[in-house]
Amino acid sequence: MCGIAGFVGTGSRSELERMATALRHRGPDDAGLFIENGVALAHTRLSIIDLSSAGHQPMFDDERTVGITFNGEIYNFKELREDLARQGCTFKSRSDTEVIIQLYKVYGELCFEKLSGMFAIALYDFTSHKLLLARDRMGEKPLYWSLADGSLTFASELGALMVSGRIRKELDLDALNTYLLFDCVPTPATILKNVYKLEPGTFLRFERGVVHKSVFWRPPSSLFDGDEAAAVSQLDRLVSESIAAELVSDAPLGIFLSGGIDSSTVAWYAARQSGRPVDTFSIGFQDANFDESEYAREVAAHLGTNHHEKIVTPHDALDVVPVIPEVFSEPVADASVIPTLLLSSFARERVKVSLGGDGGDELFAGYPTFHAEQAYDAYARLPKTMRMAGERIIASLPASDKNFSLTFNLKKFISSDKEQREHRHAEWLGSFPEHERLALAGEGLGSVVRHGNALQDIDRYIAEYTQADPRNRLLYTYLRSYLMDVVLAKVDRASMHHSLEVRAPFLDHRLVEFVFSLPYEMKYRHFQTKHLLKRLMADRLPDHILHRKKKGFGIPLSRWLKNELRELCDDLLSEETLGQHDLFNVRYVTKLKNDHFEGRTDNRKQLWNLMVFQMWYKKWML
Repeated sequence: MCGIAGFVGTGSRSELERMATALRHRGPDDAGLFIENGVALAHTRLSIIDLSSAGHQPMFDDERTVGITFNGEIYNFKELREDLARQGCTFKSRSDTEVIIQLYKVYGELCFEKLSGMFAIALYDFTSHKLLLARDRMGEKPLYWSLADGSLTFASELGALMVSGRIRKELDLDALNTYLLFDCVPTPATILKNVYKLEPGTFLRFERGVVHKSVFWRPPSSLFDGDEAAAVSQLDRLVSESIAAELVSDAPLGIFLSGGIDSSTVAWYAARQSGRPVDTFSIGFQDANFDESEYAREVAAHLGTNHHEKIVTPHDALDVVPVIPEVFSEPVADASVIPTLLLSSFARERVKVSLGGDGGDELFAGYPTFHAEQAYDAYARLPKTMRMAGERIIASLPASDKNFSLTFNLKKFISSDKEQREHRHAEWLGSFPEHERLALAGEGLGSVVRHGNALQDIDRYIAEYTQADPRNRLLYTYLRSYLMDVVLAKVDRASMHHSLEVRAPFLDHRLVEFVFSLPYEMKYRHFQTKHLLKRLMADRLPDHILHRKKKGFGIPLSRWLKNELRELCDDLLSEETLGQHDLFNVRYVTKLKNDHFEGRTDNRKQLWNLMVFQMWYKKWML
């Protein structure tokens, strides 16, 4: 895992050095710079495969006709290498990077669809004078780019572009509108004008000053025609193959273990495929309502892993908060970045690579919102007078600081009135639905909220998905929005902040394609989430682990905002601080704060969303 940056066009070595320095946390083991005739490539290396100097980047072929800087892991690189060797290609290293170069020389731009893994690639062809940028199918690895004055600049993180001096720091109000809804800026936009995130499963060609993008992966439309027993057997094979491929590492490797079904499934397969007891890592909280450490301990004992656990204090967690704008150079308002940072720091003391369970919830309908969707069908059939009466009762319920409290969930349930189910889920997951954004927005932002379409990216994903079952289409919007731009962004930035590589076996594209071919009823059935995954792991994991209520990787944010974080919240959202940009209605923000501080309503998500933006704005825009 690494950091990459560069540009094609005019520019200086000092600009390239600033970008590389900003990415040093992603790759502290080695660094390389190349700049010649308007082509600049930079790389910071976290050595995972082929730890020798032969894996140094930027890397070039012998004739120096192709250069590459690459972030990620190619899990099928050994098979590709063998195939290329049969075609006469020779290799000087054991690295997957060299395989990509040779693959490009044999197959050209078709090379990207042959790669299995997580990757962000910048490849320059000196013969045809073109730059290619490519991003993996699931969007696990980030890649930002900008085109200005005929020069294209790219980097693994937005912060590297911002310190380069090559882009204008101009806030995009349409992007801010979507951030307030989604807690992130959906791909391909960023929080800044004229800066973009490359879409997943896509490569960009920059040639003769022109940008052209091509898609090399689309969601599958085929349907599985076997029975449930055949589906379990196929799922078993694909999960086993994915985890076996992702256990390959020349550096120490471990498993993030929460005690939930996803991470426990990964640990189960890893424990059976490893030649020695695997290392598992978990953290716990002193607040029992948010602590899952007992379940992680139980699963670790059941599997015989070498388990490492750390119980963190509120002080430990709160010390992380000031680091958040440094971790996220583009705002992402997921408070679980705090425990993710703590877990990454703890695991990095012993390993360089960790496997996690990310993707299981999106593939197998694992979130409480899928229960809500089932309930919504019945709720929508009620007479309007009954719904209005119920909403008044829910609105009057006292606020609770508990994790996934009934009051919080019920108020979220009635917060969206969208008829389109994908729109409804976006508002359930996010912070500010449309009517709240209108109340929040200041004069300039208000016009954007009134006339813009914050849900246009969801509409684009709806149009992309051609399979007939609209419930599988809903899962696809989760994969492309919440998973990619919140969960994976959080895990990448938090782990790489501590120079730790995290892999997600559930996101192997062959496994994803298979799960999306399955009927929805094999994923969600009779108010049971992850039906097929639970069938797969029955008799392999304790029954109460398979069927326990989902907690999520949460923190007691609601309570902290009233106590330990109150001063910071007050400062970030004060009239004076908000006056630095006049984007928000100060009266409305003050009401959000006071209602939460005094326990009238639970505004944890809205306040955290605004606090993260304010911390980002202070660090990066002032």
